[in-house]
Amino acid sequence: MTDYITYEINNKIADICINRPKAMNAINPDVMRELSDAFKQADEDQNVHVIILSGSGANFGAGFDLKFDWGAHYGGRTPMGMRSMLTACVEFEYTPWDCSKPVIAMVRGYCLAGSCELALMSCITYASDTSKFGEPEIRFSTASPAIVMPWIVGLKKSRELLYSGDMIDADEALRVGMVNRVFKDDELEEETRRYAKRVAAISLEGLQSTKAAINRGAEIAGFRQALNYGIEAGALLDSTETESYQKFNEIKEKEGLTAAIRWREAQFE
Repeated sequence: MTDYITYEINNKIADICINRPKAMNAINPDVMRELSDAFKQADEDQNVHVIILSGSGANFGAGFDLKFDWGAHYGGRTPMGMRSMLTACVEFEYTPWDCSKPVIAMVRGYCLAGSCELALMSCITYASDTSKFGEPEIRFSTASPAIVMPWIVGLKKSRELLYSGDMIDADEALRVGMVNRVFKDDELEEETRRYAKRVAAISLEGLQSTKAAINRGAEIAGFRQALNYGIEAGALLDSTETESYQKFNEIKEKEGLTAAIRWREAQFE
């Protein structure tokens, strides 16, 4: 369909796939724009009843692309520049939530940071037993754009994961309610499609009204307001050059992104 997104429709099911496998399907502004356009197309197509969201290759996604200069793109590493960046990122993360039709995230491999938030924003998440979930942003002194995890898994577990940046495997994600089901990697697609076909047999009106009722209930309880507050708090962190942030970027400039990530992760081993 586009440079970074593939899009197909079969039997009332739209398949939307982020197609940057060499970059672990990391999200950049082009991915944000193209994925949003694909969801809009599926939402407007009356022949589509359900959407499957996936990532190409071995991983669902590594989150927002750390090689991209987000600060420069949104006006500089200032509170207002970072606020603009986080606002755009959160609007993007809402894409599966705001789509009027059920969205099933089909996850294998790494599902981290902004990519994890996309999976959490989806209606249903089916995962491979290879999957790893986490929000590692805090380790690099940056904020998670959408603090959606507490609404899915609860406050206690969310605090444990968000304070540390730790990853969990698929079985733990299932135990805490982050995913609906876990399958062997070679069975994931078959099982995801099996469920999607069942959902696609339901009337479009029934699916859309039920999703709207569920979403509005969460929003009345404060879901959207809570995520919006996260933008304000996150902008302050993202505009603050902490010691670890400065060191990370120093290594990144001299030795490359991989070396910088290894340096930071080594401190948590």
